[in-house]
Amino acid sequence: MTRPTAEVAARGTARRPGTWRAVAVLALPAVAALVPLLGPSVALRGTGEAAAPGVGGVALLRGVLFAALCVPSGELLVDRLARRLPNTPPEQPSNRPVFAAVAGFVAALGLASVVSTGNLVPHSLADIDVGGLYRSHDGRLALIEVNAFALAGLCARARRPAIQAWPLAAVAAAEALRAHPAPEHGPLLGSALTLVHLTCAMLWVGGLLHVLRLLRRWRDREAGAALLGLYARVAAVLLAVVTATGVWSSLRRMPADTILDQLTATAYGRTLLAKVILVAAVAVLALWARFRLRRAADPLTAYVPARAEVAVLGVVVAVSGVLTALPLPIRWT
Repeated sequence: MTRPTAEVAARGTARRPGTWRAVAVLALPAVAALVPLLGPSVALRGTGEAAAPGVGGVALLRGVLFAALCVPSGELLVDRLARRLPNTPPEQPSNRPVFAAVAGFVAALGLASVVSTGNLVPHSLADIDVGGLYRSHDGRLALIEVNAFALAGLCARARRPAIQAWPLAAVAAAEALRAHPAPEHGPLLGSALTLVHLTCAMLWVGGLLHVLRLLRRWRDREAGAALLGLYARVAAVLLAVVTATGVWSSLRRMPADTILDQLTATAYGRTLLAKVILVAAVAVLALWARFRLRRAADPLTAYVPARAEVAVLGVVVAVSGVLTALPLPIRWT
């Protein structure tokens, strides 16, 4: 009498994938949040370097900001690719860009509050000097990011959501300028490299996330395989550009004759090394997915490595947030 019937057992078995998916949805953001919160202390251990106050919170906010850039950018790219394919299923507008804009606005607002106090953690609203943001270079860039995310959220609800590309580009440009202040040698070149690197990374990460979402919703397997194949070709170019600009930027900050030492002796180098290893793992997963897409009897079996790829890319975004919050290498030009 206590043994379940076959029908109940079948229903229980059918629920397991949904249960695991729900657990993954809850666990992955938690892990991604722990990376920027705990990463700086691990990277700084034994280096003798001192980080700015609240470095973990700043890393978390910047990781959220990067993720908020990826989601709408990827949707714009993939929707454009989908329109090039014949007979694709109709897709309803998504609310994800709106939620991403809200998250980006909150993160940008938090970062602006830190900038307003001279890169110190504000302990009350009285510590925040909003007027001071207009008098500093970093403050003006922080205000641009706050306003751009607010505008991106409004554009996402407009009849032509593609116009949100302009405020998203403004955030990316502000981040590139912030990362390379005027005292740096060749700041314009550094900002240009960062802008290209960040833009390609946004399209790569967000695009893969949106492709997987469409594959889960579409019932037309041929259309799904065609979209995944088209995105894979674009992603290969994006990965090549991300790699090239990342290596160039690293060599500008860590000269070739010191880079091996700094990869293990500085917090920036250690975090960069972790990011390189993660990106290498992503590249392996991408090759695996591409192999399945071209050689497997069912091309949509590439969904499994692609899903693992987007999970690792989420960790890469979190590590990138840590990288921007750590002190720069002790020797750079």
